[in-house]
Order: sequence, then structure tokens, then C-alpha cells
Amino acid sequence: MAMFRRWREAARGARDRGMTTAEYAVGTLAACAFAAVLYKAVTSATVQAALRSVIERAVDVQF
Repeated sequence: MAMFRRWREAARGARDRGMTTAEYAVGTLAACAFAAVLYKAVTSATVQAALRSVIERAVDVQF
């Protein structure tokens, strides 16, 4: 019986090997899509003006 249990566990693990690779591929694709959206948002004129304003206020602080 122990031999069949080991065989069943090995067969179960073999099925999951490809799924791990697919999950990494989907995760990488999602991360790239998020990075593209974030890049577009940060390079927009509105966000650049807001960031510039925050930085200018931080630099102009009196000590």
C-alpha cells in the first residue's frame, strides 16, 4: 500500500509542475501591465506638476 501512495503523490506532483510556470507567467504579465499603467500615470502632465509642486515646497522649507 505504501508503494501506491508514493506513486499517487508523485503523479499528483507531476501535474502541478506546469501550473507553477503558468502562474509565474501570469504574475509577470500582470506586473508588467501594472508598471506600464503606473509609468503612463507618472509621466502625465498633471502628476508631474503635482510632484514638482511637492518637491519645490520641500526644498523651500526654512530651517
